[in-house]
Amino acid sequence: MNEVNLNLKTRSDDLELLLAVIEFGGFSAAADALNIQVARISRSVTKIEKDIGTAILIRTTRRVMLTDEGKKFIDAVSIGLQHIKNAEADITAQGEILQGKLRIDAVSPFIFHQIAPHINVFNKAYPNIEIELNSNEGIVDLIEKRTDVAIRIGKLEDSTLHAKILGKSSLFIVASPQYIEQNGLPKNPTELKNHTLIGFSNIKALNKWPIRGVDTITPTITASNGETIRQLALSGSGITCLSGFMVKQDIESGKLISLINSYTIQGTDRELVNAVYYKSSAASKKVKAFIDFIKPKLTL
Repeated sequence: MNEVNLNLKTRSDDLELLLAVIEFGGFSAAADALNIQVARISRSVTKIEKDIGTAILIRTTRRVMLTDEGKKFIDAVSIGLQHIKNAEADITAQGEILQGKLRIDAVSPFIFHQIAPHINVFNKAYPNIEIELNSNEGIVDLIEKRTDVAIRIGKLEDSTLHAKILGKSSLFIVASPQYIEQNGLPKNPTELKNHTLIGFSNIKALNKWPIRGVDTITPTITASNGETIRQLALSGSGITCLSGFMVKQDIESGKLISLINSYTIQGTDRELVNAVYYKSSAASKKVKAFIDFIKPKLTL
């Protein structure tokens, strides 16, 4: 099939449902994400296959896959629908009122320090958008949790999501002045073993500190939440490693001291901060409005 001979009676909303099946990886997942019946999606896909006279999907009990002809068809349809969307957006964008619920997920320290302080201003700019903030210390399934946009720290693994880079947040090894006064200042990574170290109890990879000569630290005190670890450090309980988005202001104000800077490694994957979302979701315009609003306000 060198060209896609699409019958004009195939409607764009049927094509959108087909693309949703591909994006979400199945009929049921697409139906859940779009809040419609599976039968509605199945009818649309069957109609399209009948119109073009060839099978687009290979259906199994666990997943759906594109046929070779279906891959060519989807590529052509995606480009065509994007042109239509762009044309519609150009016409309707001016004066458009964004409204409805926008569900945002992030680790709790990011919500505390980077998002919550700006929600009042966002509400004034978009009074018809209802914000719902959810904090999870691990990676959530956007469909399962009905999340519109998630802020993720570190390297992204899920290629089915659209990602918008928000920036990088450097990691700092920190302790409070009172802890240093009572326990001394570590001058190199080797001396860390003589100190009380605070780490994560639930995500062991976060106990791999970006320090030359040090692999994974063995913490004396652990907590499941980054903000709890920050509070422990502020209270003088020990030395820890945290992202700049939650401790940079503490360092600038002198509440925390940045340690062994000459040994720290910059540019690790853990510094990456991304907003991730399903681009074709009904909330995509609200997601874009939120990302455009919050990105310049972040202090990473």
